[in-house]
Amino acid sequence: MSLSNTTETAALDCFLRGTDPSYRSGATQYLALFTADPTESASLAAEATYTGYARVALTKATAWTGTASPFTNAALVQFGACTAGTNAITHFAVVDTASGAVAMMISGALSSTLNVSSGIQPQFAIGSLSISAE
Repeated sequence: MSLSNTTETAALDCFLRGTDPSYRSGATQYLALFTADPTESASLAAEATYTGYARVALTKATAWTGTASPFTNAALVQFGACTAGTNAITHFAVVDTASGAVAMMISGALSSTLNVSSGIQPQFAIGSLSISAE
């Protein structure tokens, strides 16, 4: 799990100058899937491309559970089913927009590759996505 460069800078700005990042006030964040590590620079080059893929909206107030590190997903998270194409999903990221350019907050590796092909619907059971402070 890694905080993006944007999040690291925003955290310092918040702690040291009291400035909130623009994405903090929104009620929704989005979960994105990747075929390679998006890195701390938040590269979208490896975002999933299978037909049927879209980022999943998560309500900040209820999406994650935990009172200390780690936090885990509080509900089943389901992506669109693949209708064409293939992807080998290896990473996820929490981002601030439904599509296009993003402020990526956090990214992490999946415990195993999720191979997506026609008819497969990527999903994560309650508690299967874990985010911790390192």
